[in-house]
Amino acid sequence: MSFIRIWVHCVWSTKNRAAFLSNNNKSIIINHIVENAKAKGIFIDSINGDKEHLHCLISLGPNENISKIIQLIKVESSFWINKNNLIKNTFEWGDEYFAVSVSESSIQAIREYIRNQEEHHKKKTWDKEYEDFILDYNFEKLGAKAH
Repeated sequence: MSFIRIWVHCVWSTKNRAAFLSNNNKSIIINHIVENAKAKGIFIDSINGDKEHLHCLISLGPNENISKIIQLIKVESSFWINKNNLIKNTFEWGDEYFAVSVSESSIQAIREYIRNQEEHHKKKTWDKEYEDFILDYNFEKLGAKAH
């Protein structure tokens, strides 16, 4: 038997960073994402966000890859949001996302960071957080992928 634990902190935003995630619908959307992920065998440890983005801590299984997982979550949830008319306009997630590995020793700190998104964004905007991700993880701007 193989034992695998690969933690990934993922972040993605709404298309054009539109502030579509209100206090009323955000928890409904998050609950749906978690339930749908569970049905697909995707383990989401923590998920939360603010008006225009979500953070998610995922443990990858042996046959999973991050690209496929994010695609499954984003495509299905945007379809479900639109089908259930949770947003007045047509809802879409943006194309890009961040995904970084997390060491086992940092899991609790990442859980807290995700749990406290509302408080965090009273002090730091999503635009600033986005720029910080680019700098902190040495991602290149303008769509270049980090390898």
